[in-house]
Amino acid sequence: MIAGHLTVGGLVAFNAYLVLLSWPTIALGWIIGIWQRGLAAWVRVRELLSTAPRIADPPDAAGAGALCELGVLDVAELGMAELGLAELGAAEAAAGPEAGLPDAGIRPDDLAVLIPTSGTTGRSKLVMQTHRAYAMAGEGFGYWMELTAADRMMTSLPLFHINAPAYSVMGSLACGAGLVLLEQFSASGFLDAARRHGATEFNAIGAMLEILMRQPPRADDADNPLRLCYTGPAPERSRQEAIEARFGLRIVVGYAMSESPYGLIWPRGSRPFGTLGAPRQHPVLGEVNQAQVISGDGRQLGPGQTGELLLRNPVVTPGYWGMPEETAAAITDGWLHTGDLVTVGDDGTYTFVARRKEVLRRRGENLSPLEVEEVLAEHPAVLECAVVGVPSELSEDEVKAFIVPAEGGSVDFGQLTEFAAARLAAFKVPRYWQLIDALPRTPTARVAKHRLPTGHQRGEYDAEAQQPRPAG
Repeated sequence: MIAGHLTVGGLVAFNAYLVLLSWPTIALGWIIGIWQRGLAAWVRVRELLSTAPRIADPPDAAGAGALCELGVLDVAELGMAELGLAELGAAEAAAGPEAGLPDAGIRPDDLAVLIPTSGTTGRSKLVMQTHRAYAMAGEGFGYWMELTAADRMMTSLPLFHINAPAYSVMGSLACGAGLVLLEQFSASGFLDAARRHGATEFNAIGAMLEILMRQPPRADDADNPLRLCYTGPAPERSRQEAIEARFGLRIVVGYAMSESPYGLIWPRGSRPFGTLGAPRQHPVLGEVNQAQVISGDGRQLGPGQTGELLLRNPVVTPGYWGMPEETAAAITDGWLHTGDLVTVGDDGTYTFVARRKEVLRRRGENLSPLEVEEVLAEHPAVLECAVVGVPSELSEDEVKAFIVPAEGGSVDFGQLTEFAAARLAAFKVPRYWQLIDALPRTPTARVAKHRLPTGHQRGEYDAEAQQPRPAG
C-alpha cells in the first residue's frame, strides 16, 4: 500500500530519502514501500536521532550526489500531509503492495539504502548498499542460523544499522519466520519480552549479552522460548557457555559490517569457540565469498600470522556516499579492506585480534586493547572498561584504562595494576587509570572510544608515579 501512495505522491525513483519515524513497525512499512518504488532510504528512528552517529559533512557535488539533496520524509509530522496520507497508520503501513502497481524497474545493483557506520573510532560515513545485498543477506541468514518458518525472530537493534533490516527483517521474510520489533533494548525486560512474544531467536551486538548477564540472576532465566542468539565478536568460551547455560539457548558467532553483510560466521553444526567463523556462503548460489589476510605491504599471510582481513563478494558496498577518495582506499580490485586485524587457522576459521586503527605501539611492541580489556573485565571490581593509547614522552603510546566500577564496589588502581601484571606482558599493563561513570556508546551499543575524555584529567592514576594526578 505504501508503495502505491509513494507513486501517487510523485516521489522520484533512484533518489535518496531521509525517513524520520517514531515507531519501528511503521518505519519498516515505509522502508519496504520505498524499496518497492526503486527509492533509496536513509533511515533514522526518531528516538535515536539525538544519539545517532554524526555523518561526514555533505560533499559539494551537485544533484543526487550531495547529502544536502536528500529528500526528507518525516512521516510522523510532515510527509503524511504532503503525500495526502494524513490517516495512514501502522496497520496500513504493514499492508502488502497494491494490485497493479507499476514496475519500478529495480535492478539488483540499484541503491537501496544509505547506512551510517557505527562511528566507534571517528566520524561516521554513509555506506551505500544495494537491493542485491539485502536480498542475499536475508536468503543467507536463515540458512546460517538454521531457522525455519516455525521460528519467531526478535530484534531491538535500530533500523538504520545493517543488522536489523538485513538479517532480522529480510531473514524472516526469506525463511517465513515471524518477526518482533522491539522499540528499544531493555535488559530488565528483555526475557519477559521474549516470553510475551514467543521469540525463539534474537541478535545481540556490542555489550548486549554482557548487560543481560549483569542483571540479577533469577531462577526462571532459562524458562523462555529463546533457542538461538546471533552475536559477534566471540565471547571467551567459558563466558559463552555460561551465557548459554543461564538463558537456555545456543549462540552462533559471526562477523559482518555495513560494507558487506557477507562476512564470517560459524559453519552450520560447528562450534569453533573464540573465532569469528569462516566466510559466509549462499545456500543456493554456493561459494560467493572469499576472504584473505594481508600484511601492511599487501602480502597474503598464512595461518597464525596477524594481518588485515579482506573480503570479496557480490555484496561489497559500491562505496561511501559522496566520498570517492575513501571509497578508493577501502576497495581495491573488488577486495574490501575491513580495517580489522585477524589470524586465520588451519581449519579456515578467523580469529579477531584488533581494529587496525586501535592497535597501540608501546616499547617497540604492538598490542591490542581488546586483550587488555578482556583481562581487566575479569576483575570483580570492574563493571566494564575501555583501553586507549595516550601520547608518550618516548614518541610511542602509553596505555590508559578507563574503568566503570562495579555497583557498590570500590576500585584500588594499585591492586588492578598488580592484577593485570600477573596476566599480561609488562608492556601491555596500563600505566594510566581513570574512573568514569559510564562508557560512551554508539546507538548499537558499541563503545565510542573517540568520545572518551582526552589528555590527562585530575584524579587519573599513574602507576609509575603510584599516585593520582592532583586536582587543578
